[in-house]
Amino acid sequence: MWLAVALTMSVAACGSRGDDREEAKAAAPRASSPAAASQTAAASPRPETSASRPRIVVLGDSLTAGLGIATGDAYPALLQQRVDASGLDFEVINAGVSGDTSAGGLARLDWALQGDVRILIVALGGNDALRALPAEELTRNLSAIIEKAQSRGIAVLLAGMEAPPNFGRDYIVSFHHVYPALAKQYHVAFVPFLLQGVAGSDTLNQRDGIHPTAEGARILADNVWAVLKPLAETKRQTGS
Repeated sequence: MWLAVALTMSVAACGSRGDDREEAKAAAPRASSPAAASQTAAASPRPETSASRPRIVVLGDSLTAGLGIATGDAYPALLQQRVDASGLDFEVINAGVSGDTSAGGLARLDWALQGDVRILIVALGGNDALRALPAEELTRNLSAIIEKAQSRGIAVLLAGMEAPPNFGRDYIVSFHHVYPALAKQYHVAFVPFLLQGVAGSDTLNQRDGIHPTAEGARILADNVWAVLKPLAETKRQTGS
């Protein structure tokens, strides 16, 4: 099933490369190494935060940043609404940077984890896949992110991605296995596929076929919230 979803996602992505030129101009610099990615973090505006509430940080790329839709329609903002409605005293921080790879996320992790962060949502890897970066590199970067967060007592929620079939079945399979293997190794909360129910849908994606519409973003929020809610409730009860 996941392979079929990945294939659909890739067809949409590959068919929209021409439409993505404007996105590439607007996106932050695409970095495939921590050294280069640190420039992205330095150039990115720091999210406005409240010092009074513990934080849930969403570390991601353009899917998290909400490229092409209003900031209030991006799924981290929708998660904030659900957190508030559930009476959970957390502030959700959108730390999404368009074009970021897993290496870029790792490079700006210290920046993202400033303040009283209790939960880190890691939603990276889509750009690694589209650029056919080695699955081993993705594993190293995500492992480093998870380990650093856990060393600070921060709970991690890992959101999985899938690779397009352009680079062959071996790459698709190796990429797919990265996320469940890491979730099992580090005992972290896990969303198998962030774009479940959205990838490949003409009505739930923008014209580029890659980025969700506002309606699609609500489904992303559903996918994450189903796993985030019990995690946030546990963190609230323990107070750590």
